[in-house]
Amino acid sequence: MTQHSRDTPQFYLTAPSPCPYLPGRHERKVFTHLVGDKAGDLNDLLTHGGFRRSQSIAYRPACDQCRACVSVRVIANEFRPSRNFRKILARNADVIGEQRTAVPTSEQYSVFRAYLDRRHRNGGMADMTVLDYAMMVEDSHVETRIIEYRKRNVDSAITGRGDELMAVALTDVLSDGLSMVYSFFEPSQESRSLGTFMILDHIARARRQGLPYVYLGYWIEGSRKMDYKSRFLPQQRLAPSGWLRVDATGEALSEPQD
Repeated sequence: MTQHSRDTPQFYLTAPSPCPYLPGRHERKVFTHLVGDKAGDLNDLLTHGGFRRSQSIAYRPACDQCRACVSVRVIANEFRPSRNFRKILARNADVIGEQRTAVPTSEQYSVFRAYLDRRHRNGGMADMTVLDYAMMVEDSHVETRIIEYRKRNVDSAITGRGDELMAVALTDVLSDGLSMVYSFFEPSQESRSLGTFMILDHIARARRQGLPYVYLGYWIEGSRKMDYKSRFLPQQRLAPSGWLRVDATGEALSEPQD
């Protein structure tokens, strides 16, 4: 790669492919590489503009005649858990989150593999090997963390560590928030609602760190896979005019938010 392309991002457009979320539609993406000393700043800027990161690539949907994918970020300081969310927090009171450097382990891959086999057997990631998983975690030129969620033991209050690995979140640290790149959990613990629990934990972490937002990626109206993201209110959704606030009523305010 030339020095010019490292200092000045080059954007590319993918060919159309079947949409994994809305049947009968096709998706296209615009993407660029996140490399070099300015990768973190570029990732920050692009995330604010609706991009997502996957390894060393930042991408955004660029579909013909479709704008269903909407970037969502939770307003951490104003978020108040609903009754259902409080039940999920109580259900997982025996789980402790440990933030670590982004280093893959065989233990993580074991949970990742079980998660894919149970919940995404026919998805695009279904054939990922342990080496593919390692690349997903390590191939990052931005500030990235792994948060492991483990069951507490009698020494957890002292050591800050738990025992059995139950869930994992790969998270980017941005200038104004935490971006949840990918998360997965042990499928045998599905009744715990660990996916929701990890989002609630990230909101609490962002608040403690003085970060205003938790970025959840794309919400797609009409997609059951993505509908859960609309429940974390208040939130902001990216529109052509800017970030629009959505309150508990689910109605977007007309004024763009900073």
